[in-house]
Formats: sequence, structure tokens, C-alpha cells
Amino acid sequence: MSVSPSSPSLRAAPVSRAAAASAPTQADLLDFARRTAADAELIASLPLDPQGRTWVRLEGPGGSEAWLIGWPPGTGTGWHDHADSVGAFVTASGELRENSLAARLPTDGWKTLELADDVDRGRHLPAGQGRAFGRHHVHEVLNESADLHAISVHAYYPPLPRIRRYSRAGQTLRLEQVERPEDWQ
Repeated sequence: MSVSPSSPSLRAAPVSRAAAASAPTQADLLDFARRTAADAELIASLPLDPQGRTWVRLEGPGGSEAWLIGWPPGTGTGWHDHADSVGAFVTASGELRENSLAARLPTDGWKTLELADDVDRGRHLPAGQGRAFGRHHVHEVLNESADLHAISVHAYYPPLPRIRRYSRAGQTLRLEQVERPEDWQ
């Protein structure tokens, strides 16, 4: 098939009552991530491990799921999506790189896809920069630094029902694993 373009809980920055009363939008999640990433005391409270990523769950706006994540040098997520959740993330310190696919993938019923040549997108996200994304967004996030940790804030709504993990060889994307919340909480 070919696809073409197309831990303990911490309190983060407060959310207005209006935002909490309705389902948060991508813009709401990005605003939350930006405000939270600017909270120097919260960012400094994240324990960092030189060997692997660390994370702490946060209280997100309007029933969303949010995380503060530490990235040692040279670490990344691998290719994945967030199923039916929309999301946003902002780099709080250091710099991250996001590689993504500008294509809508089928949601179920496949194991291997051949991607078109023009679906790859990449962006560098230094401290203070971030992005929002829609449902079924396939990407990988990396700390390409050789010697500096990065820290970021992520928010998803609805709370993640699953994460699909992929491997990639050239233009071939292969579904490898489906994780459920009990696998990472």
C-alpha cells in the first residue's frame, strides 16, 4: 500500500475555568505546553537520567494527559503515533528535532506501507518552540545533541488510548507494536 502527502503527578500552570469546561483544542494544548515549559521551577524539578528518558505526569487542561519529559543526549522516541488523540509539545530546554510524515495513514488493518518520496518533514525545536498536531500524526522526536539534555512538555486529548510504534527502512513503514496506557504509566 502506498501513502501520499496529505510517575507522580505534578501540578503545572493553571488553566482557566472556560478551558477546563470543554474539550481542549490543539491550540489549548499548545498554549498549556508553552506556559508549562516556561515554568523554570517545574522544569528544574525533573530528575534527569544520563542513560534514558525520564518523565513525570502532569495535570493537563480539560481532562487532557500531559507529561514533562527529559531527553538525554542522543535519545529519541522512534516512529510512533498517538492514535485518536490530538496533541502538542514544546521544548523547555535544549533542542529537539521532530521528523514527521505529511500523510494520512490508514488507522487499522495494515502491517507494512510503502511511503511516497515526498512525505517526510523535519523541524528543529529549540527551547520555547513547539507544535500542535492532529489525530494519527506519525512522527519521531529526537535529542540530537551529543552532550546536552533536553526537556519538553507534551499534552494529549483525549488521554492516550494507545500508541502505535513503527520501524522504518527507507520508504517502508512497518507497524511493530501497539502500546496501551498500562504499558507506560
